[in-house]
Amino acid sequence: MHPIIEKVTQEIIERSHPTRSAYLKYIDSIVKKEPIRSGMGCGNLAHGFAACSAIEKADLTGDQKPNIAIITAYNDMLSAHQPYKDAPDLIKAAVREAGGVAQVAGGVPAMCDGITQGQAGMEMSLFSRDLIAMATAIGMSHNMFDGALYLGVCDKIVPGLLIGALSFGHLPAIFVPAGPMPSGLTNKEKARARQAYAIGKIGRKELLEAESASYHSPGTCTFYGTANSNQMMMEIMGLHLPGSSFINPYTPLRDELTKAAGRQVLKFTALGDDYRPIAHMISEKAIVNAVIGLLATGGSTNHTMHLIAIARASGIVLNWDDFDNLSKAIPLIAKIYPNGPADVNHFQAAGGMGVLIAELLRNGLLHEDLLTVADKRGMSSYLQEPKLIDGQLVYESVPEASLDTDVLSDIAKPFATGGGLHVMHGNLGRGISKLSAVSADHQHVEAAAIVFDDQEDMLAAFKRGELEKDFVAVIRFQGPRANGMPELHKLTPPLGVLQDKGFKVALVTDGRMSGASGKVPSAIHMCPECEVGGPLAKVRNGDIISMNLQTGDINVLVDADEFNAREPLPNSAKNHHYGMGREMFGRFRLNASSAETGASNLFVCD
Repeated sequence: MHPIIEKVTQEIIERSHPTRSAYLKYIDSIVKKEPIRSGMGCGNLAHGFAACSAIEKADLTGDQKPNIAIITAYNDMLSAHQPYKDAPDLIKAAVREAGGVAQVAGGVPAMCDGITQGQAGMEMSLFSRDLIAMATAIGMSHNMFDGALYLGVCDKIVPGLLIGALSFGHLPAIFVPAGPMPSGLTNKEKARARQAYAIGKIGRKELLEAESASYHSPGTCTFYGTANSNQMMMEIMGLHLPGSSFINPYTPLRDELTKAAGRQVLKFTALGDDYRPIAHMISEKAIVNAVIGLLATGGSTNHTMHLIAIARASGIVLNWDDFDNLSKAIPLIAKIYPNGPADVNHFQAAGGMGVLIAELLRNGLLHEDLLTVADKRGMSSYLQEPKLIDGQLVYESVPEASLDTDVLSDIAKPFATGGGLHVMHGNLGRGISKLSAVSADHQHVEAAAIVFDDQEDMLAAFKRGELEKDFVAVIRFQGPRANGMPELHKLTPPLGVLQDKGFKVALVTDGRMSGASGKVPSAIHMCPECEVGGPLAKVRNGDIISMNLQTGDINVLVDADEFNAREPLPNSAKNHHYGMGREMFGRFRLNASSAETGASNLFVCD
């Protein structure tokens, strides 16, 4: 094992000892070696199976067969979640044949950042993660279940489901992916259409045609944003069946993997002799594996918040310094859009998760000794990939090396020697930068600040032609407590246009960018946020800001005494707290922790 990985892992274990020990002590105290429903009153149990078939009622009346909960994020508007429509029936049949019962215990909300991007609804997006965790707990709180399957894919849904699942950490759990849509219009062509629209070269009709050719069928969007980073992380932590993350929906193999998840979870309940509760699966080593996977693939910046909240749910204290230290050991070995032209289907064709995991294990860059949902314990089980042969699901060894080194390389020839994420630090606070998609000549920008408190104001300035110069866009009051920390991906096309014209441009904000943050250098998630008096609120138009993604330095070049003496400017943006349901999330905004501690309402992290 690489010494840096060993050191960071040990530091996390030691710092987490009080909270992790308390969590596991509680979880282990509620384990039962008999069906959980056996302790219920007759009226409670009758309510619990009132809608079941006669056979299921008989099974649940007895004290032998396990009952499996299904928590689903199904809706038929989101392409990624539409394939879950038939999954419960597939799972129920598979579980019944394997000797158990399965019930849909609850549904959770699932919103799409692609739909709400730049809209009012985006200001509830981040908080939906905690709401999903709470909705998961509501579904599981009926206490009828001996194990659980969690059906979700996209940005906040998987972290929310996992946080909720960890509140029921005494139960085994498997996460069931739906898979990416087949490849459509290339990501490069899509980006070109967006930039052409931003400067008026094409109209709305042509832009919609391009977007529709890219997002064109059921399944996850094919770029490597938060949704597909979720799938990578679930597999590299051992919560997916091996090789199941990126199999397209509505294929025979996808259906067989969904059924196999139902059969598999039955093996791990406390009723059998191979008990595997999720509380012990999400260990310090599993969390470190997730960070390693994120760095090695250039994954979503959103997970610098989500992983911290997930870790906290299992009593583990993860911080941004852990990300930064691990980035010194983990090279970037995957190139998936926006880090390159390929999409996740190309990544899968190159060997996918199996080849990635094999390469990391071979070089001492991944913990092998995890408790997983594969038949054999340990990440070595993930060096097998699923195949459908004569209608039977079988596992075969993954390719010995990548089948396309332009998409998935190796440690000897990485795309970059360091991970794709860096922690930024300086007199403007601490933040995150994704540099895997930023070319080397754009990784150091020093220019005058132009300050905005609303992304619409910056877009209006762009349309008026006021941004045809070198500058650093400072977008303030975009943190969790200010307006829910929306993604600002709508700003990427105009900034990309200006960059292509030869201007040195960059973005600094206490808000988020898309999980598919691209070629424009940025320092995001800046802490402390402006709403609580963070230093970004002291920046004035014309102040020179220096941003160096390679060193992680982010500073305003103003005399220290002068800068410290400045009063933070007030928020000049129009009201972002009412309309589209935002008025119901006031308590979420008021109580949100910082981005660096997970932007959560669920745990006292600050």
